[in-house]
Amino acid sequence: MFHRLIISLIRTVANTFFRRIDVVGIENIPAEGPVIFAGNHPNALMDGWLLIAKCERWPLYFLANAKLWNYRMLVPILRATGAVPVYRREDHDGEVDNQQAFEKVYEIIESGKCMAIFPEGISHAESQLVKLKTGTARIALAVAARGKTHVKIVPCGLNYIHRHRFRSQVLIEFGEPIDVGEKWLRDYENKEQDTVRQLTEHLTQALKSVTLNAPDWRTLRFIQTARRLYKPSSADLTPGQYVELSRRFVDSYLLAIDDPEMQAFRDELENYQSRLEMLGLKDYQLRYPVTLGHAFRKIMLRGLMMLALLPLAIPGALVHLPVGWIAATVGERFSYEMDDIATLKVFATILLLPLIYLIIAIVVGMYFGIWWAAVAMIALSFSFVASVRLIEAEAGLFISMLSVLRLTRLGSEVENLRTTRTALVNKVRALADRLADPTLPRMFAAQDFGKSGNK
Repeated sequence: MFHRLIISLIRTVANTFFRRIDVVGIENIPAEGPVIFAGNHPNALMDGWLLIAKCERWPLYFLANAKLWNYRMLVPILRATGAVPVYRREDHDGEVDNQQAFEKVYEIIESGKCMAIFPEGISHAESQLVKLKTGTARIALAVAARGKTHVKIVPCGLNYIHRHRFRSQVLIEFGEPIDVGEKWLRDYENKEQDTVRQLTEHLTQALKSVTLNAPDWRTLRFIQTARRLYKPSSADLTPGQYVELSRRFVDSYLLAIDDPEMQAFRDELENYQSRLEMLGLKDYQLRYPVTLGHAFRKIMLRGLMMLALLPLAIPGALVHLPVGWIAATVGERFSYEMDDIATLKVFATILLLPLIYLIIAIVVGMYFGIWWAAVAMIALSFSFVASVRLIEAEAGLFISMLSVLRLTRLGSEVENLRTTRTALVNKVRALADRLADPTLPRMFAAQDFGKSGNK
């Protein structure tokens, strides 16, 4: 019962923090038997929580960096969610003893439960996978060698659009399971170290197929801009399509990296992006000419949405806004590393909101009775949802107003950029046609690009 409550809480937190969570490859997860979920690790404890919320196999335990136990407010929740602390050599001058952690992992897997492990060994903000540690392969092979159960490894790609941003999007992609069966076991018995390395390399390739990887952030930024220009404006990409299209662009770019036409295109595109940034504009704002009438209607609609949400959001604003500010401050100031920011924001919110709701319910109950206390709790929950929507509407209204001011005042510069953008759109689509892998189905049909307005 308690475990189900924890899972429900984690699901609620995940679905609140992220505006959209897409899951691809859920059919690759075995319905029965122990599974090791092996994922990339870009967002600290949030990665484990997302797997718990979306993998559809419970209970799911996970290895977590022992440094998280330094945050005292996290310890009760870490224990409740089944986190197993593991010590990194980098944090302890190479002297660590993880035998107790490994024995706990063996016990969990051999009892038929599931384990999540992040084989990179560290949460990071790199643009690609870092070299995998051999621990995941060692655990899987050791369990197989003990002969008590049959284990499979499922590669998990966690692809965040903006990993620290509230109400962002994320794609979770599960790859085909790696069966640690008789062949791997025979090789392990004959050549233990070589087999561990081979299974680690096999897992590396499996993880690369479900994650987005680029040599550096500058290249990834170039790829993302090229993808935006290539995509027909009428197409609304899901996070899965977003990652898949970006992955194809990375692969094509790396194959043609020495192509003079490709290098010339990259130079032009990066120059275009720099000019946009200097003027404080976004690429999507140049797709269509902006008339004052259209802009005014858009601003009015956003304003009306805010007015509709305001009565529901105001009662809880005095509660939710301070909590949001405190959570953001905790995340920014008290994280040991950049990748802990989202984790601390979430945990601060989890701890503060129920506490404040409970205090309010007690005060209301003391003065008006228990039923009004229950009403207050329900009303605050509805007000929280309205507050989130109101903040999103306010951000949209602010961006729309700034866009109108810039686009109407920059006249000739904007028109020049639109001309440049049209030329770049034609070039990226021509390059994509020339370099596309003929074995892969196209994501857009030819007529998608020919539709009116698909610039």
